[in-house]
Amino acid sequence: MPATHDRLMRPLALFPALIGTADWPCLAPAVQRMHDDTPLLHARGIAKVEGANHWPARMLRRLLGLPEPGDDQPLALTIERDGPREIWTRHFEHGRMRSTLERTADGASLREQLGPIALYFTLHRDGEAIDWQLRQGRFLGLPVPRALLGQVLSRSTAEQGRYVFHIDTRLPLLGQLIAYRGWLEITDER
Repeated sequence: MPATHDRLMRPLALFPALIGTADWPCLAPAVQRMHDDTPLLHARGIAKVEGANHWPARMLRRLLGLPEPGDDQPLALTIERDGPREIWTRHFEHGRMRSTLERTADGASLREQLGPIALYFTLHRDGEAIDWQLRQGRFLGLPVPRALLGQVLSRSTAEQGRYVFHIDTRLPLLGQLIAYRGWLEITDER
């Protein structure tokens, strides 16, 4: 059977399924390529990481496996895909961040497991970009009141043919837990 037929018979990958078949082709090519169905993807780039410098923010970043602040940090990303489940490992100059992404049981949202916390997002196309909207969270399986999750801005887009990301998380009382933005270019796909 031809490979194209096999590809047509497979279920949609995580991001195309959540964005939807009508909106997926409207995304920037760099965004589509980063979030497609390649089983193993490696990318490299640069990220600026910011965050509050007080000890509660530093401790929470350590607990969640988030990187420490620093300008122009080299960033290496590996995405391992197994069907609708993806493992993202980000190697920053000042830390390693690993999360598992998958669809929720109802298929409508993205669940990102980051250490002891699970974050639930709806994904929407905004022009050629993906806008991630935080809906809820769980800590060690227990629901976290939405007000305690603060504000999360997360956007995936493209500039000059590169995949560009911007994430900014601000919590009540703590302020900016982490913000990281930068770009990535795919170096290997298998």
